[in-house]
Amino acid sequence: MDLDRDQLQQDIHALYAREHDALGDAGTTSHLERGRHLADDHDLASVLAAGGVLVFPHAGVGDCGYQIAACVHAALDSALATGRTVLVLSVLHAFSADMEQARRDVAAGGDPADSPYWGIQGPGLEGRSEWRGDHALISWRHFWNAEVTRRGLARPPEMIERYPYLAGGRPEALPGMAELRALAEEAVVVSTADAFHHGIGYGDPPEAAFDHDAAGLTNARRMLEAGIRILEAGDHWGYNQHCVEAKSDARDAGQVFRYLRGPLRGEVVDLTYSDAGALYAAPEPTWVAGALFVWRKA
Repeated sequence: MDLDRDQLQQDIHALYAREHDALGDAGTTSHLERGRHLADDHDLASVLAAGGVLVFPHAGVGDCGYQIAACVHAALDSALATGRTVLVLSVLHAFSADMEQARRDVAAGGDPADSPYWGIQGPGLEGRSEWRGDHALISWRHFWNAEVTRRGLARPPEMIERYPYLAGGRPEALPGMAELRALAEEAVVVSTADAFHHGIGYGDPPEAAFDHDAAGLTNARRMLEAGIRILEAGDHWGYNQHCVEAKSDARDAGQVFRYLRGPLRGEVVDLTYSDAGALYAAPEPTWVAGALFVWRKA
């Protein structure tokens, strides 16, 4: 599927702005309160304190904001209780033809080290800065800041963002990994993923595209759980290729948190969807699964 990636990036940022404007203070509070219940029901703060990982989506905030909010609550609770920082391992989207080609080259067996994008980006780091234009953590930052304000935290836990790119089955080899390992040792770790993109707007033929109804979400869950099993096994390259099949944007972040945290057991504890047909000017069905993943230490 050929895309004008510059235009798509602009369109996504405009969409996020509209969605957050529509959310307003009342919507933000509603998602935070719903997320509080979700975090408590699954004891998510304890998962993080024990060295596990939570993975939240970054699709439409009106659809999956409560899942993001649940992870904000858990990260704040755990960090405040343990005195740790919060490390957010983010997706880095390919918003240039060169970045997308680099991903394709790696998936075809190319050496990630051949690409200038190979490595880890983020605030405070020298080098590339594509992360600045990414949308993956816009809603995370929104709910984080809102909850910090609601709790009246004058000195909230430090929150650090990192954006790996081109893990290519060897996350341990990523430039900048030594710094990231050191950060992870003193942090609770969360990540983000839109782990299943589906439908006509994402290149699936109409005859193979299914709706986001109960049956469609069951199919999506099967794909998500297949990826969980691969990452549980520590098969980083297999997970990279699974993400290509599932149209998941989590190939790099997933490999990195599995490497940093070691053996984990994964589970999807909440699943919804976000319609993306308007964004791509594509007919239905065109949608993204919004999944909250819980990864517990094995």
